[in-house]
Amino acid sequence: MIETIFIARHGFRLNWVTTVWESPTGMPKDPPLTAFGVAQARELADYFLSLDEDQRPTLIFSSPYYRCLQTSKPSANALGLPIYVEHGLSEWYSPVVEGTGLHPRPASASTLKEYFSEIDPDGWSSIYYPTRKGEDVDQLQDRAHSVLSDLISEVESGFPNHKRVLLVSHAATVIALARDLAGDPQLPLRVGCCTLTEFSRKKGDLKWETKKLAEAEFLTGGVQRDWGIEDIQIANGKVVEDSGVPGSENEVDEPVGSVLGDKLSNVMSNL
Repeated sequence: MIETIFIARHGFRLNWVTTVWESPTGMPKDPPLTAFGVAQARELADYFLSLDEDQRPTLIFSSPYYRCLQTSKPSANALGLPIYVEHGLSEWYSPVVEGTGLHPRPASASTLKEYFSEIDPDGWSSIYYPTRKGEDVDQLQDRAHSVLSDLISEVESGFPNHKRVLLVSHAATVIALARDLAGDPQLPLRVGCCTLTEFSRKKGDLKWETKKLAEAEFLTGGVQRDWGIEDIQIANGKVVEDSGVPGSENEVDEPVGSVLGDKLSNVMSNL
């Protein structure tokens, strides 16, 4: 049974300090970290090493975006763990403006391993894929609930000796995950770069207890570039629209949502 869930946001992004940058993966909207962001990621790893061994994460799941994988890398190396890529932890995009294309979707774990040797593409297969058409706040919250429910179930059945997991994601997704675990869809939360959120539960208890909410006591410079859903929300869960990637209008938006049912169907068909 999972006892602790750590949730970290990625470190400081390069595109926040310069308009001259290239995506290492070649994918639009996929900037790397700044040197400061990489240092933040190392401080996050140092924080985990400062914990007693029986309190440290033993599984790391990361969004497939480059900045999240960069943030996960020092902790993976420090703790001697692989990185499992989970598309359900991906960046949140608001609904696309009609006719502007779709939002990007990162590559598979096996492809991303070309950039990060710490990735294990065989130990975990992504359980959820966000729609490339974007999400309003309610849809984001539904995604967080589905990802957590399925991930906890899959970890507890497939990794029974692991009680502490680290999820590395993006500000909006971190907020949605925290709200779901807290059981409060209106939980006020602003998330800074590389800040850490922590929830725990006692054996036999299905409810989660909040231990940390976007804390930055281990980070030099404290909270940086904090962000909250209220920064983009209009009203009643609706948000401003965003432009998709030009030329992607006719691309296929699939898979979408939980794919655990598809995996089960494939298993049953092979029996």
